[in-house]
This record gives sequence, structure tokens and C-alpha cells, in this order.
Amino acid sequence: MKEPSAIHPDFLNFLELKDPHLIELFIDLRVFILEVYPDANELLYHTHALTSLFSISEKMSDAFCMIPIYTNHLNLGFNKGTIIEDKHKLLTGTGKLIRHIPIKAVSNYRNEKVKDLIKAAVNLAIEDMDKPSKSKGEIISKIKTSK
Repeated sequence: MKEPSAIHPDFLNFLELKDPHLIELFIDLRVFILEVYPDANELLYHTHALTSLFSISEKMSDAFCMIPIYTNHLNLGFNKGTIIEDKHKLLTGTGKLIRHIPIKAVSNYRNEKVKDLIKAAVNLAIEDMDKPSKSKGEIISKIKTSK
């Protein structure tokens, strides 16, 4: 299995401002997602949260999961969380589509139940995709820099 790409410098500039525990969790969770689906494209955003989105294409609409990092916590979010089968009732939230797993420790995600949920989300994203992706395993920064 190939090593995940290094964290993009645009993202890293903001990530380094976070609590060290959140940084450690983010890095390991990112690796875990890329172990489950190595061909994911990673789309990076900095809006109300510093967010790494994992997509089967270059588009946000084809994303299957995300890691939003807030001031004091982070989540493993599922873009179509209300649609994917969640047989273990891991997901929380009240949005129309997005659901998440609150992440406080490695044990919240490094398990077969979460791995199965990610795989189900990937499969749903592939089924819903309009046209095949032009890229695989790319990091695409949407973060505005002052350059």
C-alpha cells in the first residue's frame, strides 16, 4: 500500500494552529480514510471549519466523507449520511443529508464498523457519480492564500 501524500502546505498552515491532540487525530484519521480508499481525491477548504473532503472525483458533489476541524473538536462527516446504510447506528446529526461521527480518540474510527461505513459511502458516491473522474489520488486546495 502506498503512503498517503504529504499534507498540502496551504492546509498545513492552518492545521498547525490547532491543538496538538486535534492535529494527531486529523493526521491518523486522514491516513485511515486513504487506507480504505487510496484513490480518493482530497479537496481542501477553509471556511467555518478547516476541512479535508474525500471525493471520487475533483468535485465536492462526489465526496463521500470529510474531516472538518473546528476550534476544539473534529468529526468524521459523511456527505450522504442520511442515505448510506448505518447498521451500527454510528452517525449523529440532524441535517438533511450530512451525518457525522464525533472524533475524540483513535478508537472512535479505527475499527471495522467505521471502515464498512466508509466503504458504503464510497460505493454510494460511485453509484451517484455523473461521469468518470479525470484524476485519482490528487490533492486539490481550494484554500485562498494571500499570495
